[in-house]
Amino acid sequence: MISTRAAAPLVLLLLSSCTLGPDHTAPQISLPAKFAEGSVTSNGDVAKNAWWTAFSDTRLNGYVNQGLSQNLDVLQALERINQAQAAVISAGAGGLPSLDLSAQAGRSGANRLGGSPSATSLVEQNSASGGPTASWFLDLFGLYARSREAALADLDASYASVDVARLTLLSAVAGAYIDVRFYQERIALTRANLQSRRETLNLTKLQLEAGAASRLDVVQAEGLVNSTLSTLPGLETQFRQAAHRIATLLGLPASSLIADLQRGARQPVARFSPKSGVPADLIRNRPDVRAAERQLAAATARIGVAEAQLYPSISLGGSITPSYTKALGNESGILSWSFGPSLSLPIFDGGALKANVKSNESAAREAYLSWKQTVLGAVEEVENALAAVSRDGRTVAALRATVKSYQEALELATASYRDGASSLLDVLDAQRQVSDSQANLAAAVQQMAQNYVSLNVAIGGGYAVGSTAKTEVASAKVVKD
Repeated sequence: MISTRAAAPLVLLLLSSCTLGPDHTAPQISLPAKFAEGSVTSNGDVAKNAWWTAFSDTRLNGYVNQGLSQNLDVLQALERINQAQAAVISAGAGGLPSLDLSAQAGRSGANRLGGSPSATSLVEQNSASGGPTASWFLDLFGLYARSREAALADLDASYASVDVARLTLLSAVAGAYIDVRFYQERIALTRANLQSRRETLNLTKLQLEAGAASRLDVVQAEGLVNSTLSTLPGLETQFRQAAHRIATLLGLPASSLIADLQRGARQPVARFSPKSGVPADLIRNRPDVRAAERQLAAATARIGVAEAQLYPSISLGGSITPSYTKALGNESGILSWSFGPSLSLPIFDGGALKANVKSNESAAREAYLSWKQTVLGAVEEVENALAAVSRDGRTVAALRATVKSYQEALELATASYRDGASSLLDVLDAQRQVSDSQANLAAAVQQMAQNYVSLNVAIGGGYAVGSTAKTEVASAKVVKD
């Protein structure tokens, strides 16, 4: 038992312990009060805003929900949370008392030799020993406290990384689905144009028989039909590739969704405009920004770990070892024990420990710059998406009017050609104009939908839809413990 006089210096030593290294504070950055083409109103928490429902497409809604629950990138990110939770426990365990129990037993023998073979006898000895061994590292300078702080920050970053994976999934699934519908629209338009051009070819052949057209006219009409036919395989391939992409994002074999998607649907068009919020919202709503901030917190804590290694370390240890021996009919037992501190003092290390501190300080500065870069990149993404979304409607409206005009021009050119008042070249040119304007309109509708997705992803919307509080509760439990 330790006397009060002997324990007093130890108590004073424990009370004088300190945690080295800087404390993490929320990083600061100067941001404008509003986006260049946005409002001054904050949009609050948008994590549970199911923005893809604005397309009013039940099949897309189902794919998104399915992907959020079984996407392999998301599931891998969830596994990294389990690893980070284990790292928190491991980081804090070094600063807690440890107790080991060991035991060993043995039996040995020897021949005692006399003057003759008949005098030889066997001597046997049985022995056993064991007992507990305890040790406790006194974390006087915060080595393990900072290690656990860094591990907790890494755990928070792991949770944010899951949200990043979910947000990336939303962008990828919605984008691939928009592409699928775009290629289906192009295929449908191409087949309709092919039918129209075949009708023109048949009309030209009839006029050739009547002497109102030349062989050149027929060849030109045939060329346009074949040119249209040549575009179909490429569009069908791109449709399948986009469908394969959706299936892989859902954790399914590539061709699993072909039959379902071949049923067709209109191109997605959002029914309402998203709110951009203000730049300051991104610090809260963007999971990649939160992950970068948590990585900065972990890097800051590791400075304290490195600084603590510059100072002495003290451990308290003790053991109790009873032993038993039996030989030649005699039995004996011994109870041995030991207790006391051990001191480790770094003196000559060639500057390695100080270099380690500088390295961790540099890593923390790099983490801050990475966080700042992430924030500014998020602001740029929102600005770009806002600029596109605010102008997409005008582009689509102009192209719709263009298609209508060219379709009317085609009707007039075809009627005039039947009457013999114009040449076949007028009809073929009109058909090309209709085909090109329809393709441009479909591409503009596709881009408008993609820009809508980009804006919602840029503001950090929708990644928490359908998620449970299970992982959040687990995180809170680890922090509390």
